[in-house]
Amino acid sequence: MKRLLIYLKEYRKECVLGPLFKLLEASFELLVPLVMASVIDVGIAQGDRDYVIRMCLVLVALGAVGLCCSLTAQFFAAKASVGFAAKLRAALFGRIQSLGYADMDRVGTSTMITRMTSDVNQVQNGMNLTLRLLLRSPFVVFGAMAMAFTIDWKAALVFVAVIPLLSVVVFGVMLWTMPRYKQVQGRLDQVLGATRENLTGVRVVRAFGREAGEIESFEMQNNALTHLQVFVGKVSALMNPVTYMIVNLGAVVLIWAGALRVDAGIITQGAVVALLNYMSQILVELVKLANLIINITKALACANRVADVLDLEPSMPSPAAGETGSGGAVEFDNVSLTYPGAGAPSLAGISFRAKAGETIGIIGGTGSGKSSLVNLIPRFYEATGGRVLVGGVDVRNWPLEALRSKIGVVPQKAVLFKGSIRENISWGKENAGGQELWQALEAAQAKDFVEEKPQGLDEPVEQGGRNFSGGQRQRLTIARALVRRPEILILDDSASALDFATDARLREAIRKLDYRPTVFIVSQRASSIQHADQIVVLDDGQPVGVGTHKELLESCQVYREIYESQFEKGGEGA
Repeated sequence: MKRLLIYLKEYRKECVLGPLFKLLEASFELLVPLVMASVIDVGIAQGDRDYVIRMCLVLVALGAVGLCCSLTAQFFAAKASVGFAAKLRAALFGRIQSLGYADMDRVGTSTMITRMTSDVNQVQNGMNLTLRLLLRSPFVVFGAMAMAFTIDWKAALVFVAVIPLLSVVVFGVMLWTMPRYKQVQGRLDQVLGATRENLTGVRVVRAFGREAGEIESFEMQNNALTHLQVFVGKVSALMNPVTYMIVNLGAVVLIWAGALRVDAGIITQGAVVALLNYMSQILVELVKLANLIINITKALACANRVADVLDLEPSMPSPAAGETGSGGAVEFDNVSLTYPGAGAPSLAGISFRAKAGETIGIIGGTGSGKSSLVNLIPRFYEATGGRVLVGGVDVRNWPLEALRSKIGVVPQKAVLFKGSIRENISWGKENAGGQELWQALEAAQAKDFVEEKPQGLDEPVEQGGRNFSGGQRQRLTIARALVRRPEILILDDSASALDFATDARLREAIRKLDYRPTVFIVSQRASSIQHADQIVVLDDGQPVGVGTHKELLESCQVYREIYESQFEKGGEGA
């Protein structure tokens, strides 16, 4: 939790005023039993009606002032906790944005979502309750005990016996439940992961009739979470009845001792009533404290999970003042890549050079490492061996923002965001004008269907682009990359949903771009890359051929088999 308190710096005033006003309210509350004792011992005992009325007005005044103090404390506590949570959530999101692909793969998307939402909300609630009650409840407990000693110290010894017993119960439950609540949040991660996977893959689940199996799998994980929550909840639920039992036993002993001392003429009946009121106040505050500790325990467990993400250091730090190169030349110098936790390397011995303006085709079987290779250029992953140079400079020495600003990437999965076509394409260049957007759409072979939309560039795009076909989504993502006029353009199997004619027109339009980017085309179609200046053939992460289409047909068996399977034997290009 200490790691997160830096986000409370701007709310120091609220963190002081909130508890302060709560203590003022508690102080007025501690005076109430003394006023009630005076009503009984003076007003009622002497039949002084005016005195009773005056004391009742004093009680009303104490209640009104206490209410004002309480509302003021609530305001400051809410302001501090909500502001704290907002800054914490922003810092957490910023940290997540700074993590590399490898970091995200290691931590997992589902747990990131849980920590951004559920965990931060728990921390916010815990902070709010802490500012309002953490000082107030102990203040009332010990204040009530101190006031009891001013009335009659022998009768007040009951308080000395009761409070330690209550403390053992409260803190014992807290120490036991804290690690269990962390386990609960971990199980919640698993349930969220299963839910997210089913919602994103709902079409596949239904296509294969796996609804019943997925429901059974979800129920298994959900039941595991439920059983753990019920188990922890049962232990936490023991706190209230046990504390009530201890306090009520203390009240019985107090009444018995008080009755004996009243009978002996040592204390008055009003004093006994005041002592019982103080015992009741202690009961109420300890119950509040018990519930507060449960919530703080949850908040601390969640705070540790949030802090774990904030403490993650990006595995690929961006140099603050690194080198920058010029031009779109790219060179792979004996590059290898091994993913974290993987035993075998995904890439090994990759060496070739792409001159500025050239088109490089990357082809190979499924899982041969094609996407891994192009992901090293914008430094989405870190090469574990060798060097990747862009503009003659190792990508490790480039500031990440500068490096990625000169690269246009179209990933395998076409991702569009909720908004409009204009907003989605403008991701490539924020201040792009209408003419630039239309030129990018025309080069991406998307101009025709966008013009047919009723609102043109302002046509709404639903989340994930689900109101567009697969081919339309791919062309829009290509336009998004082209609008920034990148020096290096990476098309990672981004035309797989296009027909051959549209694919051919797209490649021709890219070749005719006036700014001549260096183009990397990842494809499983030989027709998509056969006109490239160089073709890199991968097989199980190893380069088995580098050259032109004609050269590879003669020298590379893997490439020849791919080509013949698609063309000469009645394949997709026949």
